[in-house]
This record gives sequence, structure tokens and C-alpha cells, in this order.
Amino acid sequence: MSALKQLYGRSLGLLTDLYQLTMAQGYWKLGMSEHEAVFHLFFRRAPFKGGYALAAGLDLAIDLCEGLRFAADELEYLGGLRGNDGRPLFEAGFLEYLGALRFSCDVDAMPEGTAAFAHEPLLRIRGPLLQCQLLETSLLNVINFSTLIATKAARIASVAGESTLLEFGLRRAQGIDGAITAARAAVIGGCAATSNCLAGMLYQIPVRGTHAHSWVMAFESELAAFSAYAEVMPNNCVFLVDTYETIAGVGHAVTVGQRLKARGHTMIGVRLDSGDLEALSFEARRLLDEGGLEEAVVVASNDLDERSIAALTAKRAPIGVYGVGTKLATAYDQPALGGVYKLAAIRGPGEAWSYRLKRSEEAIKISNPGIQQVFRRVDAEGRFFSEDIIYDEALGSAEALTDGEALLVPIFRGGARLYESPPVLAIQARAKAQLGRLRDGLRRLDPDDVYAVRLDARLAALKAALLEEVGG
Repeated sequence: MSALKQLYGRSLGLLTDLYQLTMAQGYWKLGMSEHEAVFHLFFRRAPFKGGYALAAGLDLAIDLCEGLRFAADELEYLGGLRGNDGRPLFEAGFLEYLGALRFSCDVDAMPEGTAAFAHEPLLRIRGPLLQCQLLETSLLNVINFSTLIATKAARIASVAGESTLLEFGLRRAQGIDGAITAARAAVIGGCAATSNCLAGMLYQIPVRGTHAHSWVMAFESELAAFSAYAEVMPNNCVFLVDTYETIAGVGHAVTVGQRLKARGHTMIGVRLDSGDLEALSFEARRLLDEGGLEEAVVVASNDLDERSIAALTAKRAPIGVYGVGTKLATAYDQPALGGVYKLAAIRGPGEAWSYRLKRSEEAIKISNPGIQQVFRRVDAEGRFFSEDIIYDEALGSAEALTDGEALLVPIFRGGARLYESPPVLAIQARAKAQLGRLRDGLRRLDPDDVYAVRLDARLAALKAALLEEVGG
């Protein structure tokens, strides 16, 4: 069963903006609801002032598409909405049409864990105009946030070296859905586990966690608290050592760790959650080693992100595990990806394609027309050649595209699902491989070069002609 069905157990047809439904009624009244349309979902700028994004959220997008329908209570709700004249906003015939609606589009998408760049479609949806329109808001919701968090996690993982990353953001995340989505996306981006048990169950991802400051404060002393925890959870001991005085806390952890070792158990480590993490980690490591607990790791947390972890890594701080929470789960320094969903082609029954683009005074906001596919060039070793080409599948490419791979793969055809999402840890492995191939390719370039994305000559000519036509 899909995660969305497990969480909600109902239709999510109303998970959309009102104007999607008002436009849908307009298409229906004008006889345009079954016109064939092509929309693309993409972002204009890579997040966090970086050079790439890591595609994520497709699993949820598949669920939304497959479950597109309107339940009786939702139709009743829509029937009760009124326009500014006090009359029903939606006609009974339109609501009846919605009640019988079932998803029948074609969908192509970049698999989750794919490195993506500005203006490349992460999703391409082709089918009845009305259906494509109704899906816009919900698809943007799940793809934007998942991609944002997966990218943030990948950025953190890229500077953590051999250290393990754990996602601890549930208590600071943007609501229940935000927390669950963030946990899954963080694992895709490189986290080894999450503290979020519901996400762990829904997505079969590892969960981690031991005790909080409140456990220590519930006992007469820190040593008593650690001893009690070791008695009840001898196979899960990471002691949080900064409730009172950190170095003294490490000493108490060493004492209890030695007792555990004598009983045949292994203390996992100690967790630093405040103070000078660099200095404290060196001292903690020294005390653990001197106490014969070389296998115990130093865990660090406290509002960490890629910048703070990079600084600790540069100083060779002996930290084996990082717990990242608020700044990961909330994408603290950029709370939204800014992905968009634009119409690129439309045709009525028996008609040829009519290509469309959005014009703007800002060049970055001018959309691309066509039935787009992305071709990624690779070299003989499989490294990314640092060039992607967007072309129109109907027009074909003006050049031979043989040294690489097309990135959009079939997900649905005529509403029938062709694609099964891999397990989250398999997606994580793909993401790691993708970013490795990207970095290996970029090392062949000059430091000032960036990854290039360009339009195929035929698509570029089509866009130029449309701009001239619209401008005239």
C-alpha cells in the first residue's frame, strides 16, 4: 500500500488550488477538457546557490497521479462553494464529470536520485488538458520539497567524509507531512537513518535514537542515569553527555561503557550537543581511547549543516556520526525550491501540435516549448560529460545522440503504471553514484567551468520562432 493511502486512507483530489478547479470547469464548458496537452515540471535555479539538484518525490507523485479522483464528500463540498453572486461556483454537470474522472495520462520522469539541473524537466505529463491541469499543485508540492531536502542532504554528505549522517529533524519540521517527507528525502540524499519512526515504517528506512536530556535529569545523578539506561537498553547506548558538564559527562559514559564491556556489550558512543564541538570531540576521543573504548564513536549534533560540518572535517575533528536536524529538515537557508509547471504543447482532436511558451521580461522565466526529453552525455568511463541536451521528441534531435542516456523514463502510459519505485536505500545508492559521476566529470574541466544545459538546435530554433511570433 502506498504511503499516502496509509497516511490518509482517502482521495486527495482536493489537494489543489481553487484556480485549478475553476480552470478545469472552464475547459469542460468550452469542450477543451480532452484536448491533449504536455506540461513539464522543472526548476529555474539550483537550490542553495549550488550547481545541481537531486531529483526526489517521484514515489509520492506516482501515488497522486494514480489516485486522482474525487470522493462523494469532496464533490459535495465543491457543490457548496459560491461565487460572488451567491450562486454555485461549480455546475452540477461538471461535478458529475469529476466524479467519474480517472487518471489516463502518460508520465515520464527522472528517476529519484538523478542529478538534475536548471530548466530540465523532472516530470513530463501528457494527456487530457483538464487532468494535467488538476495535477499541477499537488505534483509541485511533493516534487519541490522532496528535491529540496534530498539536495540539502547530499550537500551535507559531500563534506562529511567517512562520517555517518543521521536525520533528526522531526520536532522542528514543517508539520507532520513535512517531517515524513523530509526523512525520506534526507535518506535519499545520503543520511544513513532517521529518528522518525513513522517514516521508518512507511519507507522501510533505518531508525536511530537513544535518550534525551530529560532521561539524565530524571535521575539523581548523571552517572546513575547512564547506568540505568545501560541496564534497560544495553544494545543501544549512545550517552548524551552535555546535560551538566560535557567532559565530566564523557567520564561518566566511559565508566558505564567499561561496565557494559565487562558484561559482553558494546557502548556505541557519546553524543555532544553543545559547546565547541571541535575541541570537545578531541577530548572525548582521548578519554574514550584511554578508557579502552576505542570502538565507541563520537556523535555530534547542534544545528549542523554543510558549512559547520565542513569546518569540523577540515580540522579533522574525530566525529564519527553527525545528527542533522533543523537545518536539514526545514532547508533552513532556502525554504523552497521554486519549481514550476508549464504548458509546452497542446492539440485538439485530429490536430497537429501547437507549441507554447511563457514569455517574460526576465530571461530566466521564459519557458521552453515542445515535448521535451533530456539527453545526458557521458564519456567512455561513464562519467558525465558536463553537458545535457534538451530536445523535442516529436521534432527529433538535430544531432546524433549516441554517447549517453535519455533521462526521462516511462512511468505511466494511458494511466497504466509501468514503473515501480525502488526501495529508498536503492535510490540513495543511485544518488551517490550519480553525484560521483558528476564530480568525476567536472574534475576534467577548468575550475571556472559549470555543467552546461543547452537546447538542441531544432528546439532552439522553435523557441526563437515562437518568441518572435509572440513578440510580434
